Amino acid sequence: MKNKERADSGSNKNEEQVVDETSAKNSQEASSESAGEIIEPIEKKFEDEIAELKDKYLRLYSDFENYRKRTAKERLDLITTASEDVLKELIPVVDDFERAFKANESQEDAVKVREGNQLIFHKLLRTLENRGLKPMDNLIGKPFNPDTQEAITSIPSPSEDMKGKVIDVVEKGYTLGEKVVRFAKVVTGA
Repeated sequence: MKNKERADSGSNKNEEQVVDETSAKNSQEASSESAGEIIEPIEKKFEDEIAELKDKYLRLYSDFENYRKRTAKERLDLITTASEDVLKELIPVVDDFERAFKANESQEDAVKVREGNQLIFHKLLRTLENRGLKPMDNLIGKPFNPDTQEAITSIPSPSEDMKGKVIDVVEKGYTLGEKVVRFAKVVTGA
């Protein structure tokens, strides 16, 4: 009887193993089916999100390209028309010069000719100053500044305190706002 019990218990163990293996396979199949059911919507969601991001990228890229083209066109327009206002203001000065030349042909008094020329010169300076152009004045006796001045020559200074300072201005310098448009050409003391 003991052998029979042992045989029965052995067969029960084998049956349990078979049942366990079968249930494990069934649960794996069931889990793989449920995982497949879960993975498919996730993949669909990611594909939708990728498509949406690609669409956003393309729209952003085309917006940037349009912006770049528009600003390039505006910059080109600005460059071509930037000087238009200044030129319109200079035309009356040119007209004054033409009238002065005609009047000077019959004028024999040099004082009146000089006064006329000075009036036109001051009108031209006012027009340029209204546009922000400022001459560099009162440079003589001040230290040489390489940021705004160009030393064309150096001569022995008339006194010790003039060494390294501007002795003479050969050509005036001009600034437009804070930017140097033309460097002043100066003679410095050595």
